[in-house]
Amino acid sequence: MRFALLKGACYAGVAALTLSSAMAQETAPEDQPAEAAKPWQPLADDGVTLALSYTGEAGTIVSGGLRRDAAYAGQIYVGADLDMDRIVGIGGGTIHAAITNRHGDSLSALALGNNTSVQEIWGTQNTHLAILTWEQKLFNDRLMIEAGRSQANIHFLNSPIYCNFQGNSGCGNPTFVFKNSNFTYFPASSWMIRAKAEVLPHVTVHVGAYEVNPDRKRASDHGFNFSTKNATGVIVPWELGYAREGKDVRLPGHYILGGWFDRGDYADPLRDDQGGIAILTGRDPAMHNGRSGIYFRFDQRLTRPDPHSERGLSVFGVAMTNLSGRVEESRFFDMGVVQTGTFAGRDADTIGFMISDQRFSDLAMERMRAARVSAGGNADIHRHQYMMELAYGAQLGPAVRISPNVQYILHPDQTGAPFRTTDIKNALILGFKFTIDAPTLLAR
Repeated sequence: MRFALLKGACYAGVAALTLSSAMAQETAPEDQPAEAAKPWQPLADDGVTLALSYTGEAGTIVSGGLRRDAAYAGQIYVGADLDMDRIVGIGGGTIHAAITNRHGDSLSALALGNNTSVQEIWGTQNTHLAILTWEQKLFNDRLMIEAGRSQANIHFLNSPIYCNFQGNSGCGNPTFVFKNSNFTYFPASSWMIRAKAEVLPHVTVHVGAYEVNPDRKRASDHGFNFSTKNATGVIVPWELGYAREGKDVRLPGHYILGGWFDRGDYADPLRDDQGGIAILTGRDPAMHNGRSGIYFRFDQRLTRPDPHSERGLSVFGVAMTNLSGRVEESRFFDMGVVQTGTFAGRDADTIGFMISDQRFSDLAMERMRAARVSAGGNADIHRHQYMMELAYGAQLGPAVRISPNVQYILHPDQTGAPFRTTDIKNALILGFKFTIDAPTLLAR
């Protein structure tokens, strides 16, 4: 029953997309639209900006994987920004706060068996204090410092273009960094501090330090425990960025060299505490401290026929590799294109395609081969997992966005089914993502 209902939801999303596109072609306005209503912000005059949104992501396996199944995951986001200049006269100061509730299931865990979710909203499935920080801008906003409780992945290796897609290989961040480091992820918050400075026109330096604490990733953690007990170190992400953006830039772009120094404990991807192969012995994995990695990422607008419109084609990409440590993956690439503005009158709609390539390390390959051979299978295991997604984002009024998508996974890895004796079949998934923004929905 669950499979039939969620499969129906995905097909309904595709139908809604087709209908909205057809209607757009028939009813495209000839004149410029009227000025948009202001989002509902009852405390704006007091310096408080509220946020309330809901994101849902459904997926159903059409073919391949471990079995045909479907899953749904969702997130409620409640937040507020407090302008401390307006409230208490501290210029450049802002308090950020947010609580999330995540619920639902992961299709990858249920029926795909691979290591990367096809629903990026899944993870930390409870009510959680996600953000509680003070941000301070100095020197005419050329220096920003933020400290408190937050996550590395919403500050580093992040771009709004990624979440035109639903799969976790790209949205909200390229997945490699979570496989090879203690990079902290939303909404599992820990102590942090970061600083970002404009050192030259268009050039910024960004560096941070985030507590590494296994307690913060436990299913029972709710984010309100501020203790550093059991912390094993910190992860230090960094980025050197060049950006061309702003109202006067017709073809904006961002080019960023970044990386991380992980000084927290981590489990060996192959060996146990006695030197054996942990997946066969059942013993605890050997523990290590210290890894590092590097990446280059970019996004660039290629076309923009009208400088007063956001219509146009953008391209983006990421290349990542580890520099030190015993890691799960040795390198990662992704590349994608997004067209903003599709049919007549659909300037805010997008259509995009992306592909990612995860290359597993020799250590991970030895583990996977050992598990399969021990179960009676052969050692012929694919080293690369490729994940692809074609997604359409339809803006249904100012407050609601839907994104039907089709995902395909070539050579799914066997992380979730290590003793399977044959390859997991290539998987075709229908997905459906939607977001509702309450302040905009209640606009005056």
